[in-house]
Amino acid sequence: MEPSNTSNTLQKLGKRLTSNTGKAIGDYNMIEHGDTVLVCVSGGKDSYTLLSVLMALRERAPIDFRLVAMNLDQKQPGFPADILPAYFEKIGVEYRIVEADTYSVVKEKIPEGKTTCSLCSRLRRGIIYRTAKELGANKIALGHHRDDMVHTLFLNLLFGGKIKAMPPKLITDDGAHVVIRPLAYCAEADIARFARGMEYPLIPCNLCGSQENMQRQKIREMMQDWDRRYPGRTEAVFTALQNVVPSHLADNNLFDFRSLKLGDVVEEGDTAFDGPQFGDELSLPEPFPVPVSVA
Repeated sequence: MEPSNTSNTLQKLGKRLTSNTGKAIGDYNMIEHGDTVLVCVSGGKDSYTLLSVLMALRERAPIDFRLVAMNLDQKQPGFPADILPAYFEKIGVEYRIVEADTYSVVKEKIPEGKTTCSLCSRLRRGIIYRTAKELGANKIALGHHRDDMVHTLFLNLLFGGKIKAMPPKLITDDGAHVVIRPLAYCAEADIARFARGMEYPLIPCNLCGSQENMQRQKIREMMQDWDRRYPGRTEAVFTALQNVVPSHLADNNLFDFRSLKLGDVVEEGDTAFDGPQFGDELSLPEPFPVPVSVA
């Protein structure tokens, strides 16, 4: 996974990423014996790191599974088509390069100034699923990390009116594949530092990566500011995604509020709002004073 001349710091970082990835894979049973995993590699820091970590885990895993790296060449102007094949050959991984001019389709369909992510994602997803089927891959690994999952939660919460994020594991709509996110426990900052140290031949996305008006970018900036002022917020939000209490939300489909009556016992009850759960360990800002008037 690491070149022989890497520093101790980089080796420790690689081990942390590998350990976190292995834990996520184990917690959600992402990879099993005999699986063929299609690893989507865009040329960005996250997907390079994903591939490196999965290759390292495969070497020591008690199970046998096949990895196939895939890159979708979307025919973006100036895309260096030779970089990823050369990299895949260098590290000795099985790979497939798929060429599809989704760039022209997106530019034709989306008005200038509008974000292209939604259409681009749908087109890319269809091609990835088709390729997985052709290669006999039952698992599709994506490079989304912990921060991506938290940002998606806030995107859906603030702009979509839903409490919904990226799950670490899901079944495709046609039921043919399982999509996994092995980096679910990995922090973006660790991935960025590791990628810099590994000197991956990064390829920028000129289609969506340069769109400053994306709501996701605004959420990213919000969380970065929040983490600077109150360290650990992203980690705390991700932990919350794993500790959902349906009885303290408001969704009748998740909890039967209509039938709730005196004498029923509900987990946590009204103690969910007691002080100890929101103690100093979270380093939250002081609440705004609430004026109280007495008649």
